[in-house]
Amino acid sequence: MVRPVNDAHILARALADPASIVGLDWDGWTALLTMARAEQLIGTLAMRLDGLPMPDSVKAILADARAAAEHGRRAALWEAEMARRALSAVDCPVILLKGTAFVAAGLSAGQGRSIGDLDILVPRVSLDAVEAALLAAGWEWVKPDPYDDVYYRRWMHELPPLIHRDRDRMIDVHHTILPLTARITPDAAALIDGSMALENGLRTLSPNGMLVHAAAHLFADGDLAGGLRNLWDIRCLVDDFGMDGLDAEAQSHGLCQEVGRSLRVIDALFGNGKPTGIDRFYIRRITARDGWGRPTRPLTRLAFYVRSHWLRMPPAMLARHLWTKWRKA
Repeated sequence: MVRPVNDAHILARALADPASIVGLDWDGWTALLTMARAEQLIGTLAMRLDGLPMPDSVKAILADARAAAEHGRRAALWEAEMARRALSAVDCPVILLKGTAFVAAGLSAGQGRSIGDLDILVPRVSLDAVEAALLAAGWEWVKPDPYDDVYYRRWMHELPPLIHRDRDRMIDVHHTILPLTARITPDAAALIDGSMALENGLRTLSPNGMLVHAAAHLFADGDLAGGLRNLWDIRCLVDDFGMDGLDAEAQSHGLCQEVGRSLRVIDALFGNGKPTGIDRFYIRRITARDGWGRPTRPLTRLAFYVRSHWLRMPPAMLARHLWTKWRKA
């Protein structure tokens, strides 16, 4: 029998080594499935475990997860096609990001992946034309608040989020991959110039561009919520493409530390590496789930929440922003 479940290492282990599920008791299956749902990895887990012996009730749950993931894949590709049509008259590259890019390019990171919003990257000089085209095609603002609108347009790496009035699907239009107020300033023009065309005219980042973006999104922006899914993305991208030229790409965007950490943490969670130093703190945050899939380690989570705001903007700006949001709340 396997050892008692203490955190989401059981999920990381099942993804990396599907045979590790052999011998799971009911508590183990409960932990594995609830953690996978909480981390939006249930579809990925279902694909990885397909064909292995397991209780019939678990087979049914994972079969449903595979069906849901396939539905999500088709919906994501359709939403990308709707955006392509809406932006067909705009003379600029439209680059798919994250999960939609993975499924559109047929990558292993897209197998069973949960996909929410449609994320695209366009040149900053094209933002006005892209915005006008999307509004004309039925997208509307999610956050009509004047302060939020100014905040996004002046300081963020994307337009305020839009949602389609008929399909109820959101789109995030990026012009770079980190907030303009962040301490790191990636070269968005180089990412766009290095992008690769798909058959339908949409584009994806280059392989190394995808890896750099995933590492930046995980370790240079945000509180590591959903970190296990993002790490699995990176693991799959490395498996698909290798790392030739990755160091140079990371250096050109000022993201060597983030890329290096992502590779070390992947090796620790999905391989045989031993985390050292501050990497152990990141792993503690990423695996903070109990045997019912509930979040644990509240102080660790709080620390990373504070860190995420610290990374996004200088202290004085952060204080003004939090004060304004508190007053409005």
